[in-house]
This record gives sequence, structure tokens and C-alpha cells, in this order.
Amino acid sequence: MSVLLLGRRATRPIQSIPSLRFPSSLTALRNTASTANPPPARRALGTFATVSLLSAFSLGAYTLGAIYPPPPLSLLYPRPAPPAPADPTSPASLEHTAALEATLQSLPALTALRTAPDAADWYETRPHAALPDSARTHKLTIGALRGPGRLALFPLARVRKDESAAVVFVHLGRGLCGHDGIVHGGLLATLLDEALGRNAITNFPEKVGVTATLSLKYKAPTRADQFVVMKTHLVSVDGRKARVAGRVETLDGTLLVEAEALFIQPRYSKLLNTAAIRQQIGGPPPPEPVLVEGGADTVVPK
Repeated sequence: MSVLLLGRRATRPIQSIPSLRFPSSLTALRNTASTANPPPARRALGTFATVSLLSAFSLGAYTLGAIYPPPPLSLLYPRPAPPAPADPTSPASLEHTAALEATLQSLPALTALRTAPDAADWYETRPHAALPDSARTHKLTIGALRGPGRLALFPLARVRKDESAAVVFVHLGRGLCGHDGIVHGGLLATLLDEALGRNAITNFPEKVGVTATLSLKYKAPTRADQFVVMKTHLVSVDGRKARVAGRVETLDGTLLVEAEALFIQPRYSKLLNTAAIRQQIGGPPPPEPVLVEGGADTVVPK
């Protein structure tokens, strides 16, 4: 190979380099493996067998979904339910209400409160139950909304004797819905307003109070046709102002709504019929009389 020198630059003639070809060992191994182990032939299902399998799968999925519907589907497409009875005093309505009352009294959550170690520190009351029918006519929750399919039962409240907290059991019927099967959020706000208000005004001297603010946080949809638990507690009392907080839960403890409220005792409270208000909200039962030595007709409270 000759070299040309031109001054300081040396150039070499460019020679073509023959291309090298290497056999692909990987390709050869693949071809050998595929030839030695051919893929098994797939058996084609007949048309009848295919249709039968699809039909069986679809029927099984439908049956399972009907018995145990997924939560999103049961919320969007609730099961149909009959309308609430038009006459709350009909035999069917009274039977329905009696069955709900029996269920309420046997709830494990209520039984646990009644048998708790501190059960003696609480009393039990049914708000609104002592009011005569004539006084309930123009009230919302115990008048227009009361009856089977709506608010069939009076609330049952377990209240601390110092009025610092309460646990209220309520049944919500199917006629209280916004979206079918889901209780209206405004109805829950109304029930919380009453429960929180009761906890607040029992701590006022005149037992009268009005709602100043009410703040809610909806955490989950509230299904109809179930018992729910409203838990309230007193946060602070400052003169004529009382702050309370509470929540709505399912019987298994799932949080549905959180709430905070401020109640104020109005300046004109002494002019109101406070006895009727106390009768409406309910209170501790009167003490049982006991006999005093020296006379069978002389009694004093315990």
C-alpha cells in the first residue's frame, strides 16, 4: 500500500472493506425449537357450546347482582318499593309502625348503651312523644313528615344527665329521599338541627334557643329504610350562646354527616311558653317517690 507525502499531509487511498455477515444463532435456535415442538392445535368450540357458556355466565352474573348488587349500582338503581300508606292510622300502618318499634328496642347498639357500665349516668326520652296530636299538626318532623314510609317513629334519645351529650336513634323511611333510595340532604340537616338544638337549649336557663349557624359536611350517601344514629355533644356555653357538634352514623359506625352549630337564647325567651318547649324536647323522667317513715301518704322524691 503506497503512501503519498504532500508537504506535511499524508493521504492514503481509501480501500473498500468487504461486508461481514454473521449467521444469527438466535434465529436458528428459534426455528429449531419451533420445528421440534409445534404449538398444540386449538379445539374450536361449537356454536351451541359457546352460546350455552355465555348464557350460563350471564344468568349467573345477573342472579348474583340481583342478590348482592354492587354499591354504586344499588345507589343509582335502587330496588322498587311501595309508596307510603295514605292513612297512618290504618291497620297496615299501625302494624308497620309496631314492627319498627320492636326492631328499634332490640337494636344491639341501643342494648349496648342500656347495659354499659355508665348506663346510670344517662336517661332515656322520646322527644315530641308527650305532645298532644293538636300540637303536632303544624310541625315539620312530627307533623307533615310523620308516618309510615317517612318518620314512622318518634326519636329515641339516650342523654347524659348533665346534658353534655346525647345519642339519638331515628328510622328514615323511603319517602324522605331526594334521589330514590338516598335520603334528602336537607332532611338530614333538619334532623341534625333538632338534635343539636336540643343538646344546646337544655343548657340554657330558660330552655329556649334558636339556630344562629349550622355547618354540615356530607361524608357518604345516607340510604333510606334504615335506622341511623345521631351523636351530639356540647362544645361550650358562653352566656346566651352554646356551641354544639354532632354526627350521623349508620348502626355499624359508618360516618354519614358531620355538623357544627351555634345556638342563642333570645332576649325575649322569658315571654315564651317554656313549659311547652320542655314538653316537646323531652327530659329526664320524674324521680320515683319513696315512702317516709311515719305515714303511708307522705312521700318525698328519691
